Amino acid sequence: MRKLLVTALAAVLCGGTLSLTATSEAAAAGPPVQCVKVRKFYTKGHQRYVRLTNLCSRRPACYVIVVPHHADPRGRLSKGATKNVRYAQASSERALYVKNARC
Repeated sequence: MRKLLVTALAAVLCGGTLSLTATSEAAAAGPPVQCVKVRKFYTKGHQRYVRLTNLCSRRPACYVIVVPHHADPRGRLSKGATKNVRYAQASSERALYVKNARC
């Protein structure tokens, strides 16, 4: 009976230690850096565009433009760059938002 109790107690303590370690690593990583900023959405001719700026001056930034019912265009901005990105025809829906992604 004692062996069973000691084994169960050891399993609980080891499991708690592992979960604390995983939680502390996730907290240390912090939220992802938000480098890509949307300046404006606009339509020119028969195309939809979004003007994006990379706020991180030391590294490139990657993004995903979320458009309902379509494949999401992905791209990369170089350090400190501003770029007009074409993402759809004017007849299709406007993008909902632009999401920062890992490069």
